[in-house]
Amino acid sequence: MQGHRPQTMGWTPIPEAMTMEISRPSVTASQITALPSPCPCGVIKAEAFSLYYGQKVGVRNVSMEIYPCTVTAIIGPSGCGKSTFLRSINRMNDLIPGVRTEGRLLLDGHDIYDKRTNLVSLRQQVGMVFQRPNPFPKSIFDNVAYGPRLQGIRNRMQLQQIVEQSLRAAALWNEVKDGLNKSALALSGGQQQRLCIARALATRPRILLMDEPCSALDPIATGRIEDLIEQLKASYTIVIVTHNMQQAARISQWTAFFCLGELIEYDRTERIFSNPTNKQTEDYISGRFG
Repeated sequence: MQGHRPQTMGWTPIPEAMTMEISRPSVTASQITALPSPCPCGVIKAEAFSLYYGQKVGVRNVSMEIYPCTVTAIIGPSGCGKSTFLRSINRMNDLIPGVRTEGRLLLDGHDIYDKRTNLVSLRQQVGMVFQRPNPFPKSIFDNVAYGPRLQGIRNRMQLQQIVEQSLRAAALWNEVKDGLNKSALALSGGQQQRLCIARALATRPRILLMDEPCSALDPIATGRIEDLIEQLKASYTIVIVTHNMQQAARISQWTAFFCLGELIEYDRTERIFSNPTNKQTEDYISGRFG
């Protein structure tokens, strides 16, 4: 596939024995509107990447490049490897016994499956939002402050700035600013999902992975999440798995179609939905299977 290839930036692997201190610019309350972003970063490239659960294929021989500051949708029928590939990007699949990989999966030119990769550092740079909202049984404030506290930030004023900044970026601040000490579990489903997005943004990732983030939400809440993704794409590289092809068409610039663990077609979204080159893609888009 031909197209523009943004310039990548090097990413030095961090030994497990070392800890990572994230530098943050000083931010005044009047400046808090959205999280700053290193937009040129966050290029993901798969080179003949395969992942196996024991002898079972999760994904096989995937080669594709995900570009910075775009939304890439991954579509396909159930069990086709969409979520497996998504979770490979921050190595969430490592939690499953018997997982092994072949090929390479690169973040800014560094193979994230290199044995020297610090998983804590990786998961700070690659945030994740799951299918169902999963707020901690803590206050709204403590949910968002959880990640920064793990990074060693203890100053109350700095935490307050990060929490406000993250909630504003997740379009939730105005709804919760007067009740930050209330339980996150008291929020609606859509608010909880936006809180989970704010929690992910609080560690200042460069990449945001979203595994069917709207599947458990009503249409109004879904619309708010889609509006939020539209705003965030200017500052973050977003990869979203969705069963909803209309959603993929609305919010993404690039679409990858997976089937039976293989990448069948990857192209600009408008071409995938209007003029796919592969008959399997056409059959899936038109509803002939899946």
